[in-house]
Amino acid sequence: MSEREVLKIYDGSKPREEDLFETSNVNQLAWTLVVLFGGLLIWLCIALANAENQRYALITNKCADPLFKGELDQKCLVMVHSRAHWWEHVGYAMMHVTPPAPVKK
Repeated sequence: MSEREVLKIYDGSKPREEDLFETSNVNQLAWTLVVLFGGLLIWLCIALANAENQRYALITNKCADPLFKGELDQKCLVMVHSRAHWWEHVGYAMMHVTPPAPVKK
């Protein structure tokens, strides 16, 4: 057998140079930005729900101090649940982006 024939036999076992280094088709920067913006969106929804919860509690007078009339109970304001679910706060805040007009007396 000649050397050329032996090389033809073992030519398929030779590694291809384009496969020697690991490459990825996933765009790492794009997925990192998607995860970061997703986390930011979740954080903003939580903050919006908390702010709307406190705003609605103030409007409905749920945290009035029982001892001092006209004052607020700060501990109540932190712990109050003025609506049944957090998504109700987020939905209301997204639909009503401007404050209501003051009532004229």
